[in-house]
Amino acid sequence: MKDKIHTGELYLPDDPEIMLKQGKCLARLKRFNKISPVRLLARQRLLKKMFAEIGKNCYIESPFHANFGGANVHFGDNVYANFNLTMVDDTHIYVGSHTMFGPNVTVATAGHPILPQLRQQNYQYNMPVRIGENCWIGAGALIMPGVTIGDNVVVGAGSVVTKDLPSNTVAVGNPCRVMRNVNEKDKEYYFKDRRINWGEI
Repeated sequence: MKDKIHTGELYLPDDPEIMLKQGKCLARLKRFNKISPVRLLARQRLLKKMFAEIGKNCYIESPFHANFGGANVHFGDNVYANFNLTMVDDTHIYVGSHTMFGPNVTVATAGHPILPQLRQQNYQYNMPVRIGENCWIGAGALIMPGVTIGDNVVVGAGSVVTKDLPSNTVAVGNPCRVMRNVNEKDKEYYFKDRRINWGEI
């Protein structure tokens, strides 16, 4: 069963070998969530053990939730995650450098068949999620299995992302749709009528 975790095939997640590995990962996750936010080095050391890959200057607010404790999560550099990030990392989740997650974001790779008989037998499948560089995933957003999000994408708060999003776009809604491209106005205003003071930045 463990060989099917990363292939997209149906498998049984309650396989004893899988559950043993998952239990060890969740024990590390529990330790991470108990570490004081001021103990930065201790947090960083444990994240390196927990994650498949984690770059420089990444910070994850506690509590952090992950099915495999981050063991299938790949972070670039300077990734920031606010409170209650949930990574359903039954298979791989890739996050590019300088991406930010608002509070209560969920990134899910695991799915369950529509056919009731298969769910009754506990079958599951996993599809990887890829999030590009320099993205901002707004508070409460949900990113579904198999989704790819390009670079420089803003996903609005509360959005449910069920399909791929191209680079350099702003996307919102349920289901999430591209609202517009990042444009010249964004070089002048950072929020509504608030101008960017380039002389001070």
